[in-house]
Amino acid sequence: VLGTDYLGHDVLSRLLYGGRSVLVVALAATVVGLVLGVLVGILAAYAGGWFDEVVMRLNDAVLAFPQILLTLLVLSTVAQPTSWMIVLLVGISHAPRVARVARGVALGLTRRDFVTAAEALGESRLRIVVREVLPNMSGPLLAEAGLRLTYSIGMVAGIAFLGFATDPGAADWGQMINENRLALLVQPWGVLAPVLMIGIFAVGTNLAADGISQLTSKGGDR
Repeated sequence: VLGTDYLGHDVLSRLLYGGRSVLVVALAATVVGLVLGVLVGILAAYAGGWFDEVVMRLNDAVLAFPQILLTLLVLSTVAQPTSWMIVLLVGISHAPRVARVARGVALGLTRRDFVTAAEALGESRLRIVVREVLPNMSGPLLAEAGLRLTYSIGMVAGIAFLGFATDPGAADWGQMINENRLALLVQPWGVLAPVLMIGIFAVGTNLAADGISQLTSKGGDR
């Protein structure tokens, strides 16, 4: 339906198959970034004082560097990147931004009456964070998760496009764009199809996360 690529491969088949690796790696990287970021943000907000100040200043220093630049800097030092390496690098690059959001939300919660009551009852800090603070952060964190997943899809596809794919011979949206870009005027679907799919999935995941976030917020209000 979409013709063939520069090697005679069916574009539609590679398009349907190639999204799997991009989405799996992007989703795993988003989870890693959320876990690390939420952990750092909540610890900084709950501890406060000098610990909060030091952690946030280090966080700001990391934020000063572009995400893709740090990722490519590490990938350029290895002969053949692996999927878990890309997951960790993309996830770690998301963590500072998630930490800032998580800290901002947690600061408003740690001073609420239900947290003060739990502390007065002698509950441990870990129990307070897990049972009192985290459930009330679900709305903002889901919205941030959708945004991070959007960036992850773009970053993972961009890494493959720049030649740092985990399997140079596999079907991958980023690789498809790179492989067929020279023949854009001859066979545009080899490039346009994966570009459209990346855009659709990036926007779709963000809209889905926003919808879930709104439903969660309404459920919490009731």
